[in-house]
Amino acid sequence: MAVLCIDKHSHLCHCLAPFETFNRRVIVRMFRFPAALVAVVGLCAGGLAQGQAQESLVDRSVEAQRHQAKLQTRIDDADDETRRLIGELRKARAEAQRVEAYNAELARVVERQEETLARRERALEGSATTREGLPPLLRGMVERLDHWIEADLPFLQDERRARIASLERALSDPALSPAERLDRVLAAWRGELAYGRELDAWRGLLDGEREVDFLRLGRIGFYYLTPNGREGGVWKADEQAWQPLEKASRQALENGIRIAREQRAPELLTLPVSQPISQPKTSHESGGEAS
Repeated sequence: MAVLCIDKHSHLCHCLAPFETFNRRVIVRMFRFPAALVAVVGLCAGGLAQGQAQESLVDRSVEAQRHQAKLQTRIDDADDETRRLIGELRKARAEAQRVEAYNAELARVVERQEETLARRERALEGSATTREGLPPLLRGMVERLDHWIEADLPFLQDERRARIASLERALSDPALSPAERLDRVLAAWRGELAYGRELDAWRGLLDGEREVDFLRLGRIGFYYLTPNGREGGVWKADEQAWQPLEKASRQALENGIRIAREQRAPELLTLPVSQPISQPKTSHESGGEAS
């Protein structure tokens, strides 16, 4: 590259031209190197800042996920508690409905009983003769019931005698109306009559000493059997004593006890009875002839 000079120092300028060209190249190179360095440093700084920003985003994302998990756990717990409370509410509602139905039925029963008592009270109060004759009538019914229990099979004697004592106190209680006294006496008679239709078995003490199993067939048979099955007896009302049973009868008695306890299917039992059975008179005994 040549430089032209028009002054008197043109020769000198022409000679200095190569040096200026060299200096320009050096200067250009000196300025180019710092620019590249600045670019590299800028790129490194930008990458570092971008990495820090990405790490911050990751941290915030993890924290958000952790918060979301906690929130979901609270929601699940709330759902479980809600379902539990709903279940309890349904149970309480069903129980309330059952109680309401029971109370409604009980109210109808009480209402019918009140109507029955009211009718009896009116009937008793409407007849002076009935009012005067009722106390001795009730007293006689209690006495006959007491005699019947004394002559009956000796089962549940404490309970039955306690019922008689309660009736005697009721007859002397001024707080009870005549209708209430009549109801109690009739209830006691109904209870005694129900014994004749029962098949009952229980374990108790024989003569207050030995533990045995008792069996009662209404009012026609009353028996006992030892736990080992080797001894048994039937109560004889006419003798007022126990009569021993043979082996075959003891086996039938054991089956009867199991039937009464619903441990065996019902079947026909062959056992001696406690009450004497009256035989019908024949025509010969009555003085007639058989036809």
